[in-house]
Amino acid sequence: MTIRAQIEATFREEYGRVIATLISQLGDFSLAEDALQDALVNALERWPSDGVPRNPGAWLTAVAKRRAIDRLRRADTQERHNVSLDPLATQDEPEMDDEIPDERLKLMFTCCHPALALEAQVALTLHTLGGLTTPEVARAFLVPVPTMAQRLARARRKIRDAGIPYRVPPANLLPERLEALLAVIYLIFNEGYVATSGTGDAALTRSDLCREAIRLGRVLVALLPPSAEARGLLALMLLHDSRRAARLNAAGELVLLDEQDRSRWDRAKIEEGIAVLDEALALFNPGPYQVQAAISALHAEAETAESTDWQQIAALYNTLAVMLPSPVVEVNRAAAVAMAQGPAAGLRLLHQIDGVADFYPYHAARADLLRRTKQYEAAADAYEQAIALCGNSAERAYLQRRLDEMLGH
Repeated sequence: MTIRAQIEATFREEYGRVIATLISQLGDFSLAEDALQDALVNALERWPSDGVPRNPGAWLTAVAKRRAIDRLRRADTQERHNVSLDPLATQDEPEMDDEIPDERLKLMFTCCHPALALEAQVALTLHTLGGLTTPEVARAFLVPVPTMAQRLARARRKIRDAGIPYRVPPANLLPERLEALLAVIYLIFNEGYVATSGTGDAALTRSDLCREAIRLGRVLVALLPPSAEARGLLALMLLHDSRRAARLNAAGELVLLDEQDRSRWDRAKIEEGIAVLDEALALFNPGPYQVQAAISALHAEAETAESTDWQQIAALYNTLAVMLPSPVVEVNRAAAVAMAQGPAAGLRLLHQIDGVADFYPYHAARADLLRRTKQYEAAADAYEQAIALCGNSAERAYLQRRLDEMLGH
């Protein structure tokens, strides 16, 4: 790994922890982000010659705090930010309510403020505390990067102009923020499971994000025992993550679910995921994360690809489409129906979906079903569209191999 790649990987791993610390100490989202960006620039200048520090997170935190002090002095806004410079320079631990036993989760609950629209809560928390870049957040919401940048800027302005307080909510107010927080953790995991622009050693996944999302899910389940959906999300992540090692072959090529070596699946995670799902279902409060976990459990319990219960999976996707109508769900539903009833049935459903012109999984699914119905020329066109929209190198290479097959017919 080159020093530049090592630095970039370190930034990705440390960003979330450092920004959480800074926000808790500064009490200002924008100031914390700006100060950390200053520290990252400083690191890019110094680390290539000095080497990556033994504790890069502590280095970034210390430099960012100094940059925050500099910004406050230049702007002469100490009173507005209610920050005392001396305590800021020496403070190591945030003083926060102990009802939430995890610093990052506390800050995520704080960021998911009900005064903001749900989408703004999720996007801002992903960007500020989840360690996702603006392009990665844009991909999660299926919108162009400039659109997401504008939404994030508006959310920050609203926090500033409306004087929305930086305060950890008491336990009785946590449920009103739960929907946003579950979405944040889910989207962090999704970005880890299929990295937006993964290359090199992280061609397909970012294991750091997968691990952190699962960790946060465990803490949340312990914090909110009655929440069926928190358990459903944890089960979903565990079951998906159980397949992570089998998703690339020895050559680093993508291996789809039906071709994976199931002996490489993590049986301990599968067992835990199914047990957590059973706990969720026993609470008799169904929701979309539980339905998705049930779909993943059917895949995990099938000994072979051929023995997968596609009829039940398609039925569960019908339920999910009612609970959570979205283009993403519709594309997955069409793929499940294609497996249960044949590719022509799946194609008919795909062609009824709106708002997916820039959603590459739609084009990839359409290309696959066209290939399976022997419409090779149309399949080649769909593969080309998918490749043009796909940012992940491992997925793009797989699509290119399929395109080459179509061009050979």
